[in-house]
Amino acid sequence: MTATELARAALERDHDVFVVRRLGKAVAELAGLEEQDQVRVATALSEVCRELLGTGAVVVFSLDEGKLLITMDHAMGADFARSEGLALAGRLVDVVTFDAEHGRVTIAKRLPPHSPRLPIDRIRERLAGMAPVSALEELRQQNKELASTLEDVLQLNAELQETNTGVLALYNQLSAELEETNRGVVALYGELDEKSSQLREAAEARNRFWATVSHELRTPLNSIIGLVRLMIGSGSEPLSEEQTRQVRFIGDSAETLLEQVGELLDMAKAESGRLDPQSSVVHLPTLAEHLRLTMQPTSGPGDVTLRVDVAPDVTDVYTDEGMLIRVLRNLLSNALKFTQEGEVRLSAHADAAAGEVVITVTDTGIGIPREYLVAVFEEFFQVPNALQVRVKGTGLGLPYARRLTEALGGTLELASDVGRGTTVTMRLPHHDGTPEIARVLVADDDEAFRAAARRMLYGFAVEVEAAADGVAALEMMTARPPDVILLDMLMPRLDGTALLQRMAEDQALGRVGVVVVTIRPDAAPSGHPVLSKQGLRRDQLLQAIRGAAGTNHD
Repeated sequence: MTATELARAALERDHDVFVVRRLGKAVAELAGLEEQDQVRVATALSEVCRELLGTGAVVVFSLDEGKLLITMDHAMGADFARSEGLALAGRLVDVVTFDAEHGRVTIAKRLPPHSPRLPIDRIRERLAGMAPVSALEELRQQNKELASTLEDVLQLNAELQETNTGVLALYNQLSAELEETNRGVVALYGELDEKSSQLREAAEARNRFWATVSHELRTPLNSIIGLVRLMIGSGSEPLSEEQTRQVRFIGDSAETLLEQVGELLDMAKAESGRLDPQSSVVHLPTLAEHLRLTMQPTSGPGDVTLRVDVAPDVTDVYTDEGMLIRVLRNLLSNALKFTQEGEVRLSAHADAAAGEVVITVTDTGIGIPREYLVAVFEEFFQVPNALQVRVKGTGLGLPYARRLTEALGGTLELASDVGRGTTVTMRLPHHDGTPEIARVLVADDDEAFRAAARRMLYGFAVEVEAAADGVAALEMMTARPPDVILLDMLMPRLDGTALLQRMAEDQALGRVGVVVVTIRPDAAPSGHPVLSKQGLRRDQLLQAIRGAAGTNHD
């Protein structure tokens, strides 16, 4: 589509600049532009025309596909592209182009999409009928336009000042509210810190109470059990059948109470971190068969069957036999209590990929509702069910089993369906011999990782120590250098890089093997085994430690 010409004018004298400006404003008005855009077009046109004055340029006004086009053919050179007038015009309209090869300047201004516009013939008639004006009249018109623009600027400035005042008031209000909120947060932190201290003191007091009461109860209970054995043992005075039954009942109750007291004492030790497993090689098939024989249910012929199934790949396990027996006896006792028919099965197999022994206790009992699957690991919680009236308990069984499992370096999880049964899965590090390394230091500010590392290293290292920052790690290493340190690079007080530098400067610490365990393996220093915390497996960790310890001893 070709452009439709509306008017044209020649630039020959100074007065022609005023004529072209006035013509440009008129064309912009008739084309449908608003007053401000009319002034912009006229000003841009006059700036360019002043640069082209005396070149014989011809100014042509046209309409082309929703744009007002103004073209000026002239004889200026390429330097004209850098002229001040052309630069100013470019800031006033949509497009200003300069074609040096053909000597043409083009000014374009987009028209509003639905602006009122006269027909082309009427626009031409109106433009042709415009009366000539003097330079003084044109200057007077420009002054009016300038005064109007200044009024608009003053109005905008007043509105801006008012807005700034409102923003400043809002800022002051928000600052005051933020300061008040900060004071509240500080006070809340102080209160939380105080409550945390109180909770810690209460927990410590509870643990002391459990430990003291448990210890004090053991003596009289043992005395009761000993007296019962004397009363029904050989060489004692004969008792009637009813007396023997009642005395045995007293002895059984005392032994049950002694077991519960032992659980309380172990729970207190576990919470204070004083459970100290004494590991040895345990023959798992023999242990499982012993549990089957001693715990086989006697509720009725064929009601519930206790089965064991130990895979050949987990014949020997390096763990604390007494603690493992207490965990499994606890789990089997729970399963037998809440299973009225079917079977309870104790199974064990090796998970080679994870380097773990997986022991499961599965039953066909009443199951546990989904909403209680987390609460069953809370101390003294008992799932409400129809059998609870008949089956007595303390609510310590599962919490006790999980604490002992964690002390053995493992995990305990539970899955259940109401009416279909429950499966408890115990995972322990699979290590079938004596520890391979004496001491490992875990230097990491992440408490969860320190606990996970302890579990992975259980049975592999004789002693596992932990430090929550670089300074504590350095002090512990200086006092007793470990064989290997698991080092996190991002720690408070003294980071991993600085700690490695301190170790390199010390002859004794320079011999300590280093394994870097970090969330950013790509940023870890070279020269040491590097593991990612994400998805870290036990076999990977043990292999890296073996490598670091072997390098250390070369």
